[in-house]
Amino acid sequence: MSERVRWPDLGCNLVAILRGLQPSEVEAVVGGLIEVGFEAIEIPLNSPEPFRSIETAAKMAPSGVYIGAGTVLEVEDVDRLKEAGGRLLVSPNVEPQVILRAGAHGMVTMPGVFTATEAFTALKAGASGLKFFPASVLGPTGIGALMAVLPKGTVVGAVGGVSEENFQAFGKAGVTAFGLGSSLFKPGMSAAEVIERGRRAVAAYHRVFAQGDTA
Repeated sequence: MSERVRWPDLGCNLVAILRGLQPSEVEAVVGGLIEVGFEAIEIPLNSPEPFRSIETAAKMAPSGVYIGAGTVLEVEDVDRLKEAGGRLLVSPNVEPQVILRAGAHGMVTMPGVFTATEAFTALKAGASGLKFFPASVLGPTGIGALMAVLPKGTVVGAVGGVSEENFQAFGKAGVTAFGLGSSLFKPGMSAAEVIERGRRAVAAYHRVFAQGDTA
């Protein structure tokens, strides 16, 4: 088993997924989301000039904020992410060599899984956490059933069809992290609209998790 890079202790375990973000939007959108409480932001590699955006975001982010890439499929892209200053790697699949290379660079990793086989393969490769995707298909019940066989303390995130409206339901199943995509950002949205959505999501997260409403 590879040495694992630990999932960070974030005050708000929400990952902003900014698929389609333009480099010219980075300062306003990423800066605004950090201001309202986001501590993990991914810019998927199928966005326009993603490494340029990641580099800009990484330079402006405080040390406690993790900037990185999503949809990372190749080992070569892990190295490019490192060069851009990224510290977070998210993928839709389990590619052990990608996870291993990211771990060697000290990156936090959250690969996408759907089955117990994928989950254990990812953990064996050293994944920091698991991204159950698409969460809307598995649902809280499906994720909860899979979590019963995972090692205690495994960080589990839900991505895909997730918004503040179902934080509580997934939280009751043991999910502690969420990736917010289209419920937070879509290409063409104004920075103000994204920031307002982000503010609502952060507030909802704290309502559910800080008050123990998942019990």
